[in-house]
Amino acid sequence: MCGIVGYNGYKPAVSILTEGLSHLEYRGYDSAGVALIHEGKLAVHKAAGKLSALEAKLDTALHLQTGTTGIGHTRWATHGLPEERNAHPHLSQDGKIAIVHNGIIENFQELKTELLAKGHHFISDTDTEVLAHLIEEEISSSSSICDGFAKALRRAHGAYAVVMLTSDRPDVLYAGRMSAPLLLGIGQNENFVASDVPAFLAHTRDVIFLEDYEIACIEKDAWKIFSLDGLSPLEKKVHHITWDMQSASKDGFPHFMIKEILEQPRVIKDCLAGRIIATPDRRQVTLNELNRLAFPSRLRIVGCGTSYHAGLWGQHLIEKLSGIPTAVEIASEFRYRDPLLCPDELVLAVSQSGETADTLAALRLAKTKGCQVIGLCNVVGSSIAREADIVLYTQAGPEISVASTKAMCSQMTLLSLLALFLGQEKNPSVYDDPFLEALIALPDQLSAALPEMQEYSARLAKRYSAAHNFYYLGRGQCYPLALEGALKLKEISYIHAEGYPAGEMKHGPIALIDHNFPTFALAMNDILFPKVESNIQEVLARQGQVIALVQNNNSMRPDLPVDDLWVLPSCHPVVSSFFALTAMQLFSYHVADYLGKDIDQPRNLAKSVTVE
Repeated sequence: MCGIVGYNGYKPAVSILTEGLSHLEYRGYDSAGVALIHEGKLAVHKAAGKLSALEAKLDTALHLQTGTTGIGHTRWATHGLPEERNAHPHLSQDGKIAIVHNGIIENFQELKTELLAKGHHFISDTDTEVLAHLIEEEISSSSSICDGFAKALRRAHGAYAVVMLTSDRPDVLYAGRMSAPLLLGIGQNENFVASDVPAFLAHTRDVIFLEDYEIACIEKDAWKIFSLDGLSPLEKKVHHITWDMQSASKDGFPHFMIKEILEQPRVIKDCLAGRIIATPDRRQVTLNELNRLAFPSRLRIVGCGTSYHAGLWGQHLIEKLSGIPTAVEIASEFRYRDPLLCPDELVLAVSQSGETADTLAALRLAKTKGCQVIGLCNVVGSSIAREADIVLYTQAGPEISVASTKAMCSQMTLLSLLALFLGQEKNPSVYDDPFLEALIALPDQLSAALPEMQEYSARLAKRYSAAHNFYYLGRGQCYPLALEGALKLKEISYIHAEGYPAGEMKHGPIALIDHNFPTFALAMNDILFPKVESNIQEVLARQGQVIALVQNNNSMRPDLPVDDLWVLPSCHPVVSSFFALTAMQLFSYHVADYLGKDIDQPRNLAKSVTVE
C-alpha cells in the first residue's frame, strides 16, 4: 500500500522524487524518505509523519540537488512502528545498497535469523531492511548486480514491489515485482519507476506494466526487462495513458473527497457512454466485452470494503433482471475457503484499483477452479484487468481520496448495465425499459440536486457532529448502502457507525438506542418503505434521534416525529440508490470537515490495499 517512485535522468532527482511522492501520498503517510547518489555514495534522508516533514529536512540538504538518480517512498506501516528508523529507504549492511519496498516479505523472520548468524546487524523492525541485507549477500556471490538482485527476490516469499539503487552502479535502477503494482514511465533521456501512474504523469504518459516474476534494469536512456527465473530478456508493450494531471488535481476544492463526490454525475455519464444503443423500438445495453460470454448458471461476486458493498447492491438487481442466482463474497474470506465452484459459474472480481490483494487472490483461485472471471475495475493495465478473462472498466478517472466515493458510484452504474445486459440476453420481452431510461436521465438529475444536497448535509453535520455512535438502517438494496454510509462516517470522522438491515434491529441492536445514539434511516419510495417506516417508529419509541432519508413522493406518516427529514428527488426506485449514496457521502464529508479531520488521508488507512 506504500508509494514508490524512482527516477533516472538528467534533471535534479530530489525535486522529481518529492513531487512524485506528493502524488502518491494517498497510498501511505506514516513516513517518507529518499535516497540519491552524492559524491559516489548513497545519501539517505527520511522522516516520520507526512511528506512535509521530509521536505523540511531536504530544504537544508542542498548538496542533494546535484543528484540525477534516486528513489523515494511514502509508507503505510506493516512491520514496525511508524518511526523514522522504520522509514524507507533501507540500507544494506555495507551501506552500498538502498531499497524501497511495498508489500510484505512473509519469510522475513527466517531470513533475518540466517543473516544475524552471518554477522548482520539491523537498525529497524522492518522486513524491508532484511531484504536489503539479503540482496547484499546474494550480490557478493553472484556474477552481476542484476543476478544477485534476482536471486534475493527468488528467496523472498510473499508480496513485493522493490526498487534498488546502488553506489556500485549509480547509473542504474533495479526493480522487481511480485503481487504488488509496479510500472515504468518511459520518457526522453529520463525514465521512471513507480507504484502508480500519478507519480510521473506530469513528465510522461508512456507506461510499461511489470508483471509478477519480472525484474527491470532502468537507465536514463534505456530499459531492459527480464524474467526473474533465468533472467531471459522479455519484450514489453508500451501503453499510453489518456488522462492527465488535471484529472488528478483538486481544481480549487478543499479536498479530493468533495471534488470526487461532485464528479459523480459525470462519472455516471462516462460509464454509460457507448454502452447504450437505440433500436427501432427501444434502447438497449451493449457490452461488447461480453459478446462471447456463455450465459452462466450462477454468478459469484467478490470484493473488499466499498467494492463488496457495491457487489451486495448489484446482487439484488442482477437476480431480479436476469434470474441468475448470485452470491456475494468478501474476498479475504473467499480466498481461504475451498469454495464449491462449477466450471459454468461466472466470477466477478470488483476492485477500484485492480490491485486489491485479496480480490486478486480470489480471482486466481476461481481460475484454478475452471471458472471464467470478469474483472470490474477502474485502472487500465492493473493486475485484475490483465489476469481476468474479460474486463469491464468503470471509466471513473483517478480517485485520490482514500475514502472511495465515485468508485462505488461507477461500480453501481456498471453493475446496473451488467444486470440489464444479462436480463435482455435471457428474455428480451421482459426487458426493463423504465430503469434504463431512468439511468440515462440520472446524471442531469443528480447534478441538479447536488447544490441543495450539499447545503442540507452541511447543516445536518453541525447538528450531529458530537455523536459518538451512529446506526445506518436500510432494507433491500438500501441495506448495502447503509453499510457504505456507516463505513464512510467511521473512515473519515472516526465516529463509530454500524450499518444494519432494518429488520434486524429488534434482534439485539435496538438495546443500544437512546437519545445520544442517532439513526440514519434510508426510507426510499419502494415496496419496502412501509417496513422501514415501522423500524423508524421503533427507534423513536426509544427516544432515538432519527435522520430519515426519503423522496418527495413518500407518504411518511405525519405522526412520526423524526428529527430531520431529508427529502431527495423522486425517481425510479433503483436509481434512488444513487441519490442516497451521494447524500450519505456528503453527510460524512461535512461531519469530518466540521470536526477538522484529515479527510483525504484518514489515519491508519491507505488507498489501495495491496497486502493482506
